[in-house]
Amino acid sequence: MRIGSLVLVVWLVIGAIAAGQRGDYKHLDNCSTVVTAVATIAAGPLNYLHVRPQINCTTPQPSK
Repeated sequence: MRIGSLVLVVWLVIGAIAAGQRGDYKHLDNCSTVVTAVATIAAGPLNYLHVRPQINCTTPQPSK
């Protein structure tokens, strides 16, 4: 179990570094940019194989 945990932590750290290099942390002001940053972190080392996750989403607006 320790090896699996270590691999998971290293995977996520590599993903966080990739998200930083892509500039995903600069504008976390809407749903799409936040989810894209999270997807980049989750993709981990795959980012260096040119996997570029981009997710679009909309949040419900309050009624007037």
